[in-house]
Amino acid sequence: MSGRISIGDVTPTVEGGAFPAKAVVGEHVPIEATIWREGHEALAASVLWRGPGPDRPEAAGVPMTLLDEGLDRWSATVVPDRPGMWTYRVDAWGDPWTTWCAAVRAKLAAGQDADELANDLETGARLLERHARRADDGDRGLLVAAAERLRDWRLPPAERTAAALAPGVAAAVALHPLRELLTRGPSRQVWVDRELALAGAWYEFFPRSTGGRDLDGKPVHGTFATAAKELPRIARMGFDVVYLPPVHPIGHTHRKGRNNSLTSRPDDVGSPWAIGSADGGHDAVHPQLGTLDDFDGFVASAGALGLEVALDLAFQCSPDHPWVRSHPEWFTTRPDGTIAYAENPPKAYQDIYPLNFDNDPDGLYAELLRIVTHWIDHGVTVFRVDNPHTKPAVFWNRLIREVKESHPDVVFLAEAFTRPAVLQGLAKAGFTQSYTYFTWRTTKQELTDYLTELVDTADFLRPNFFVNTPDILPGHLQDGHPAAFALRAVLAALLSPSWGVYSGFEILEHRALAGAEGGEEYLDSEKYELRPRDWEVARAAGRSLEPLIAALNRVRRAHPALRRLRHLRFHEVDNDQLLAFSKTDPAGGDTVLCVVTLDPYRTQEGTVTLDPAPLGLTAGARFAAREELTGADVVWGTSSHVKIDPADSVARIITWSRHE
Repeated sequence: MSGRISIGDVTPTVEGGAFPAKAVVGEHVPIEATIWREGHEALAASVLWRGPGPDRPEAAGVPMTLLDEGLDRWSATVVPDRPGMWTYRVDAWGDPWTTWCAAVRAKLAAGQDADELANDLETGARLLERHARRADDGDRGLLVAAAERLRDWRLPPAERTAAALAPGVAAAVALHPLRELLTRGPSRQVWVDRELALAGAWYEFFPRSTGGRDLDGKPVHGTFATAAKELPRIARMGFDVVYLPPVHPIGHTHRKGRNNSLTSRPDDVGSPWAIGSADGGHDAVHPQLGTLDDFDGFVASAGALGLEVALDLAFQCSPDHPWVRSHPEWFTTRPDGTIAYAENPPKAYQDIYPLNFDNDPDGLYAELLRIVTHWIDHGVTVFRVDNPHTKPAVFWNRLIREVKESHPDVVFLAEAFTRPAVLQGLAKAGFTQSYTYFTWRTTKQELTDYLTELVDTADFLRPNFFVNTPDILPGHLQDGHPAAFALRAVLAALLSPSWGVYSGFEILEHRALAGAEGGEEYLDSEKYELRPRDWEVARAAGRSLEPLIAALNRVRRAHPALRRLRHLRFHEVDNDQLLAFSKTDPAGGDTVLCVVTLDPYRTQEGTVTLDPAPLGLTAGARFAAREELTGADVVWGTSSHVKIDPADSVARIITWSRHE
C-alpha cells in the first residue's frame, strides 16, 4: 500500500505488471480497480492514460465511476488511437465537496436548524472558496456567490444551501476538484496493436498444390504465379490474411513419403517443414515455387486485393540445411557424434533437426532475428509460428519485443496446441494471437466454459479459431456432413474475433487416415504430397461452403461487435443442442445475437431468453431486427422461440442497433 487510500486489484494487469496487457487501436479497454478508505468520506478516482513515443502528450485524466458500492469497485474506459506502448495509472483521492454535500443533504432531511448546521455551512463556504481559487473567471463568480449565500444568516438553511447544491455548482466543482490525500497507483503498460492483431479472417493454402494436373492427370508442382491465381477467389470469400506454410527449400535426407511414410519415392515432394537444402535455408524460396522476385510479386498481388500474407516461421532444419554445416553448435550432438533429430517418443522425425538455444544463444538469436527482418523486408507483415512451445519463452519475448519496436504492425500467431499454462505463458511473452482448444470443444457446456475462460484472459491472450489445419481433421468433420462443417464455421467466425480455414474445408474434405495412427490426420495429407483441387467441380456438385463463408465474413466486417471478445455474453436456451450468444460494440451501439445449432443431423427448437440489461433492453421488450443470413426483417423479443433445421441453415444471426 503506497498511500492513505487503498488502490488494489487493478486490471488490466498481467502477472503484477511483469508483462504488458494487450489492446488494439479503437478498442474500448475497461480499466478497473478496488478503491477504499477508512470512514464514510467520499472518494474520487481517475485513470492517467498516456500514449507512446517521445513526443507523447501529457497524460489524459479519465474519470472513474463507482461500479459497485458494496465491492468498492471503480471503472473507466480508455480508447487508444495509435499503436505502441501505452501506460496508465490509477489515482484516487478524498473528495471533500461530495462528502460535504451528502452530509448536509442528510442533515437537512433530518430537520436540523441553522444553529446545528452552523459549522457545516461555514465548512461548505470555505470549500467553495478553495474551489474558486482554482477556477477560471466564468466559474469563479458562481462559486464565490454560492459561498456568500451559505454565510447569509438571514436565510433559512434550505435557502442558504440551495445554490451550493445546484447542478451548476456541481459542474464547476467537477472541473476544478480538490484532491485531498492524493494516492497514486503503480504505472502499468498496455501494448496497442493494429486491428488485425485482434480481428481477422485467415485462409491457409499450399502454393505448391496450385499447379493443376497434366494431361495424364498427374499433379503439377505449383508456383507463386499459379498461387496468385487463387487470390481472387480467397478475396471474394472475404478473408483478410493468406497464410502460406514454409516456402523454403526442402531437404532430401530422410525425406518423408506420402501419408508420412518413412520411405519416399523419387517424385515425393517432402514436408515443407523439413527446411533447408543445397538451394538454401530460411531466407530462400523453394526453386520449384520460383524466385524471391516471384514471391514479391505474389505479395503485391495479394495486397492489391486487400489481403496480407502470413508466412510460416518454423525454426527447425532438415539435415541438409546450410546451418548444419556452418553452425553445428546450433544443434544438439548425441554421444555418438550425430545430431539429434526431433522426437516425441515413441514418434521420431528423422527429417527434422531441432535448434538448441543454449549452446550459442546470442549467435542463434542474431541469425533468427535476421531471418524475420528479411521476410519483413519482402512484405510479410504476419507470421504464424510453428511449435513455439518447443523454444524458450525468453527467446520469444526478446525477439517479438525487438521486432515490434521497429515494426509495430507485425503480427505473430502462436501455433501453441499445448498445455494451458504454456499457451498462456507464450501470450504473456508477447505473441499477438494464439491457436486454441476450440477445435475440440463441441458441446454447449464445453463451448460456454471455454469462451468464458477466454473472455477472462482477453487482456493478454487473443484467440484465433481455426476450424481445421493440415495437422487436424477433427472427428466431428470426418463423416463429411455439410451441416457439421457449416456449424463449425459459424461458431468460429462469430465467437472469435479471429478465425481461420485450411484449404479444402470449404469443399468438405473429410477423408481421414485409417487405423490407430490415423486419428485426426487427413488421408493423402497435403503435408507430404501435392493436392490440386477443382473448385468448380465442387460448386457444381453442391459441395461448396464458399457462399456461407463469404456471408460470415461480410457480417463480420459490417458489425464491429463481432470483431471483439470482451463483450461476449451467453443467453439461456431450453435446449442443450442450441447455443445462444450475443456481442455488443460499446462504441457504436451495434448488437449481434447468434443462435447456432450444435446438431448437424436433426431439427432443434427452443426458447431463447435474453439477459436484457447488457443489451440495453427492458424485460419483455419486442424490437425490430434483421436476419443477416437471409436479409429478412424480423421482430425479436427478450423471449423468442427458435426452430433450426440444419438442412436449411445452421444458425440465426440477428442484428439491431441499440440506438434505434
